[in-house]
Amino acid sequence: MLARAVIITDPREVSVEDLALTTPGPRDIVVDIHHSGISTGTEKLFWSGDMPPFPGMGYPLVPGYEAVGEVVDAGLEADFKPGTRVFVPGAACYGPVRGLFGGAASRLVTSQDRAVKVDPSLGAEGALLALAATAFHALFGSHAELPDLIVGHGVFGRLLARICLAYGHQPKVWEIAPERTGGAQGYDVLHPDADEARDYSIILDASGNGAFLNNLIARLVRGGEVVLAGFYPAPLSFAFPPAFMREARIRVAAEWTPADMHATRDLIESDKLSLDGLITHRATPNAAAQAYETAFADPDCLKMILDWRAP
Repeated sequence: MLARAVIITDPREVSVEDLALTTPGPRDIVVDIHHSGISTGTEKLFWSGDMPPFPGMGYPLVPGYEAVGEVVDAGLEADFKPGTRVFVPGAACYGPVRGLFGGAASRLVTSQDRAVKVDPSLGAEGALLALAATAFHALFGSHAELPDLIVGHGVFGRLLARICLAYGHQPKVWEIAPERTGGAQGYDVLHPDADEARDYSIILDASGNGAFLNNLIARLVRGGEVVLAGFYPAPLSFAFPPAFMREARIRVAAEWTPADMHATRDLIESDKLSLDGLITHRATPNAAAQAYETAFADPDCLKMILDWRAP
């Protein structure tokens, strides 16, 4: 089998090529991908060459961990049947080309255990499931309290705020880019300089801007917590005296778990969490190189989607 796939051969070098797929095993499924998303976090770091040492890192690679499509074949021991709509967080099925994370392709082979059945009515929004599950994990993974303040109003910050609202909690959101202050649904977005509050119990940073850490610590109550939910390529540091005075806590939120994924899917399918308005840009795979540039450089681009059904 062959698949068209996005390949990053070196930093900022993006192409689309035909790759041979590995032979499916008895518990594997073959998925025709309809839509895949471009991540402005980890995927941007692979593209720019700024990713710190990471397991499996190396070029050339097929990026992408946000893919949704249809099962077209299944092994004898697989439970999914052809025609099932699934979300897949990538795959490693491209032979010598690394799958990091391997979802940006027209077709892939993966273990059925990695796929999640989704409602076909989601369409391209189904590709957002991993990011929504990551937001769910940041909120509920190892802590029961929801944040008073979310930093960053990109697509990740918006998902965090929407999940908070789904649980009856209204956070405040900071954003420094004027282009991203709009689009709030049930919460306030403001510039940090316009906020005088210094009594936040929990601040969740979705910006990935490690230089902002001192500012966040200065806004905590005594015993307050900063949750680092972005991805930070450079070492983090902070001034100790303000953190000492506040007995500040710092927690790192990692990626989603299967339980987070299923809980998030249930929120979406019960209409408690909307994914509307988060996809702002779409492109065909033939325009992948420009699509990656736009996704990472245009502040108006919240989420770029590649449509693999396009000719």
